[in-house]
Amino acid sequence: MSEPTVNPFGPDAITAVCKHMNDDHPDDCLLISRGLGGRSTATSATMTGLDGEAAYYSAIVDGAPVDVRVPWSRPITERRDVRVEVVVQYNEACKALGLTPRGEGEH
Repeated sequence: MSEPTVNPFGPDAITAVCKHMNDDHPDDCLLISRGLGGRSTATSATMTGLDGEAAYYSAIVDGAPVDVRVPWSRPITERRDVRVEVVVQYNEACKALGLTPRGEGEH
């Protein structure tokens, strides 16, 4: 049995990241949930949490909330790496959905 991992991000950091994503990037949350979270028919999504292994979203599918876990491209422990990994998720989701992502300076 493996040891449970401790979340490297405290509640304040998680709340701040989720608020930023949900307030400023709701379309990105939806794209990530659709493209990488296996919820291609989602109509909306919000970020609900994160840890060193993944970001967590709640997507609305057929009118009901569904939990979505999208792993980071690598384990992370630093808050500055969260932005990098969300951008990776966004770019990979756009690729999976056949969409052109925004440019680097537009995130």
